[in-house]
Amino acid sequence: MTETAMTVNPVTDQSPAKPDPNAQTVTSVRHWTDSLFSFRVTRPASLRFRSGEFVMIGLPGDNGKPIMRAYSIASPNWDEELEFYSIKVPDGPLTSRLQNIQVGDQIILRPKPVGTLVHDALIPGKRVWFLATGTGLAPFASLMRDPETYEKFDEVIMMHTCRTAEELTYGRELVEALEKDELIGEMVAGKLRYYPTTTREDSPFMGRITDNLTSGKVFTDLGLEPMDPATDRAMVCGSLAFNQDVMKVLEGFGLNEGANSEPREYVVEKAFVGEGV
Repeated sequence: MTETAMTVNPVTDQSPAKPDPNAQTVTSVRHWTDSLFSFRVTRPASLRFRSGEFVMIGLPGDNGKPIMRAYSIASPNWDEELEFYSIKVPDGPLTSRLQNIQVGDQIILRPKPVGTLVHDALIPGKRVWFLATGTGLAPFASLMRDPETYEKFDEVIMMHTCRTAEELTYGRELVEALEKDELIGEMVAGKLRYYPTTTREDSPFMGRITDNLTSGKVFTDLGLEPMDPATDRAMVCGSLAFNQDVMKVLEGFGLNEGANSEPREYVVEKAFVGEGV
């Protein structure tokens, strides 16, 4: 047997570029409004996360470096795929492009979940409040679909505020589907209270979350007792200004801020997707 020398053409025989180890494939996309959309992607086999946590996702930039932003995982930890809920920012470095993704496209996902909106950061209680504006609903979309939420609390109150009723659609459809869910439908029934409000358009419930809490309107509307630090817990996700305002309200009720390392009565997610993303 004789050996034959191989020659390599540096132009035509280049090795193909290695696939990004953090690339995940888009499996579905839905545009809810002109400024809001959700999408699902494949889930890395090695990814383990607690419902309510976030990961870094993004797309390659023009300079070859990826543009990455923190996004809460909207799907629960048992889901075989990952879901994300996003705002569209016309001139945003990431979302101006991310909003155009289609099924089959790929995104970059760094599988290192972190976050404070997790059950471990709260001390035991009887009632938990999820307080969100806009796409701040995303981590609660995960937590509302997690059986652990209903095992830990007798009541779950989801307060979500947007400018218009159309912007509430993602959350409303999610909540309406929960009681029919084969996995947790029976657990959700009678425990989940949904309180959607608008600030710029007439709807059954109006007003900002802070106003509806301080005035007591939400307690009257839902037939609930006011917040009590002995029994109530809360999680907060929104803009920086919203978070700060709600923290003052919660502390006015006697609740104290906690963290993974020191669980208390309420927690706030401070790594959010804001304007300019």
